Amino acid sequence: MSDVAKLKAFKPQHPFFVGIDSDGCVFDTMEIKQKECFIPNIIKLYGGQSVSKYLRECAEFVNLYSKWRGVNRFPALLKSFELLAERPEVRARGFKNPDLSSLQAWTERETKLGNPALKAESEKTGDACLKLTYRWSETVNKAVEEMVFGIPPFPMVRESLQKLTGRADKIVCSQTPTEALVREWEEHGIQGFVEFICGQEMGTKTEHLAFASGGKYEPGRVLMIGDALGDLKAAQGNKALFYPIMPGDEDASWTRFHDEAIDKFLGGAFAGDYQKQLIRDFEKRLPETPPWKK
Repeated sequence: MSDVAKLKAFKPQHPFFVGIDSDGCVFDTMEIKQKECFIPNIIKLYGGQSVSKYLRECAEFVNLYSKWRGVNRFPALLKSFELLAERPEVRARGFKNPDLSSLQAWTERETKLGNPALKAESEKTGDACLKLTYRWSETVNKAVEEMVFGIPPFPMVRESLQKLTGRADKIVCSQTPTEALVREWEEHGIQGFVEFICGQEMGTKTEHLAFASGGKYEPGRVLMIGDALGDLKAAQGNKALFYPIMPGDEDASWTRFHDEAIDKFLGGAFAGDYQKQLIRDFEKRLPETPPWKK
């Protein structure tokens, strides 16, 4: 049975369900992964050396400081180059973006945006852009494996998972490769708190929630925890509740979740004004317009 089939076949063990993002939400890994692993290899492999300052700014904005934070790596790569092409400083240097049209088309028709699907497509088509993107993605994974370790969960994550144990079923919903997720959760001994660890190979976060919880729990008893608007959209797509881990204020967010939000969720008092205020505060932190356009 495939991992997706197992997720679909999952039967509730408890009356509540919680989906949890990982990078930037459970672990403070977003900055190191993007700034040390993803972005240097974009510059290197896509020929961005002459505009590295601007390409770095675009990629950091997309992946860390904007409404696109937490999006899958392949759409994020496309968005970074889209913003780069708009910059007059880049045009003044005569830089031309690489042709990523085949990658764009692939991301629009493929739901499992991971390396296995990309490898299969690149081998089937022989497309140079897809081959390069697969090489970049594999290089990133290797860099993450070598660079990202020894980063514990945010304070109060473990305590929150413990508090939910016995009351809620829990899964990891992420667009990180599953292998990296399992490695990080096992390194810090928290993998036993969740029933499944779902990475990009198992579909989108919206699909993860739908497969595991769809039609299996009473209304108001499914919650998604995340640090990006994609997590909010996954929750909304499944009519689930949402608790934001505020970028830049993660410690306080987890403390509030442990001390306050869990009890509201389990007590049926989370929906309504409480959740609305959380989401309003969250959305203010993730702008659409980059600072160089203001």
